[in-house]
Amino acid sequence: MLKRTIDGPLFRSMLLMGAACLEKNKATIDSMNVFPVPDGDTGTNMSMTMQRAVMEINSVKTDAIDELAAALATGALKGARGNSGVILSQIFRGFSRALKGTKDNITGELLAAALSGGTEAAYKAVMKPKEGTMLTVARMMSESVARSVSRGADAYNVIDVMIESGEAALKKTPELLPVLKEAGVLDSGGMGLLTIYRGFKLALDGEEPGEDLLGFIKKESETDAAQDISLEDVNEIKFGYCTEFFVTRIPESVAAADVEKFRDKLMKIGDSVVVVHDGGMIKVHVHSNAPGKVLQYALALGEIDKVKIENMREQNRAIAEQLKASEKEMAVVAVSAGDGIDEILKSLGVDSIITGGQTMNPSIDVISQAIKKANARNVFVLPNNPNIIMAAQQAAEISDRNVIVIPSRTIVQGISAMIGFNPEGDIDSNKESMTESLENVVSGSVTFAVRDTSFEGKTIAVNDIIGIVESKIAVVGHDIAETTENLIDGIFADRGNDGIVTLYYGSDTPKEDAEALCEKLAEKYPEAEFAAQYGGQPLYYYYVAVE
Repeated sequence: MLKRTIDGPLFRSMLLMGAACLEKNKATIDSMNVFPVPDGDTGTNMSMTMQRAVMEINSVKTDAIDELAAALATGALKGARGNSGVILSQIFRGFSRALKGTKDNITGELLAAALSGGTEAAYKAVMKPKEGTMLTVARMMSESVARSVSRGADAYNVIDVMIESGEAALKKTPELLPVLKEAGVLDSGGMGLLTIYRGFKLALDGEEPGEDLLGFIKKESETDAAQDISLEDVNEIKFGYCTEFFVTRIPESVAAADVEKFRDKLMKIGDSVVVVHDGGMIKVHVHSNAPGKVLQYALALGEIDKVKIENMREQNRAIAEQLKASEKEMAVVAVSAGDGIDEILKSLGVDSIITGGQTMNPSIDVISQAIKKANARNVFVLPNNPNIIMAAQQAAEISDRNVIVIPSRTIVQGISAMIGFNPEGDIDSNKESMTESLENVVSGSVTFAVRDTSFEGKTIAVNDIIGIVESKIAVVGHDIAETTENLIDGIFADRGNDGIVTLYYGSDTPKEDAEALCEKLAEKYPEAEFAAQYGGQPLYYYYVAVE
């Protein structure tokens, strides 16, 4: 019996459909996060990771399977956001390795190898893998697929096994990870992965999602990364000559199709192509390495006039010399949330701010760009969020700078780490001092519940006020000030009634409320010092620092 395989065009459709399905269901996946706070963004992170992958896939002009798989892996890595995005990028990295050299058809055996390779790469990427997560879902799928292939399954059968075994694995995640069982949810990362594979199945069956598959693809905002030019930007110029001119005295025999062919030729040898045909004249702009060839192509259309050719590499050399001269020994890049937090970090010496944190984890690519634009030989990175640490570490690995990731898990820890930073010190002493400083602060935060749940023995209703200490829900209440006071009471009960307490109030918290709360706490704990400072962070009424 003939075994069915997956060809290049179908493989491309499967990848696009997988991304489309994930985008459609990202809100549902977000809502499955265990923590009932408004930063449950697994679905969003995975979808944005896939969006960047699709951008890379769309740049591949052939349907060669290995090229599509390589683009998938590259795009996912560049766009990886949060732990779930990083793990997803590693799964596709394994895919790419397994499919290397495959041009025309994916067999069941190859697809099984891709799943196994992806699972292996993902497990290696996580320092302490936990079962009951998307890693478990990926592993159980790959194991089931391997068994089915050994019994003769073809590529189409393998997709069916992936969906069936993935659903079974997802249902088992609460039994493997008790925190999921208590919260009454399945693993959100596993659901995201299964959603992508369900898209594969839709494409395989010839079903359409009822909308343009590329309609949801959005380029990453230019504001995601620093806008300052970096030395790498200057040195990595691909095309060296900017060529501009007009084509005039165009013969009547030249048709619109000839102009289109001319444009296509320029696209093959350069970029930034502009060809405007208007009123018997053609305006041309192109960046290329062969300006002579550009002019030769143009002469087939008419006469050329007002030719301007600029050597962009020569211009860039001057910029590169300036950047090299201004390159610093050390710089700090930090993730921040809120204009007040931005200003605090900058005042403490942070060179480059990445907007992110809760609800919007910056990608590996965004962190990498910020590292480049810091223009320093040694760059400290403060992730300031547990879900960004892995992405920061991946960015450090692919950077040609000496990047030191200080594993700050909260904004408060990041601020404390910066207090320990000495711009005149050496790398090792700063690493030690910053790490010690962040360990000397107790981090708290106050936000609201986005759904009814049960967590660590606490019954929580939607819109309840939640007080969190070091990533654990410590207090649940109905009043912001009261919950914040109870949170601080608990911290003092554990460490004593003295110290310095700073309340960084968010964008939705009036200054007078924060100051009134500090006054009340100062009367209650006369041995401690209390201060209210504007943070401007969204979603969180307070970030609390106790030192």
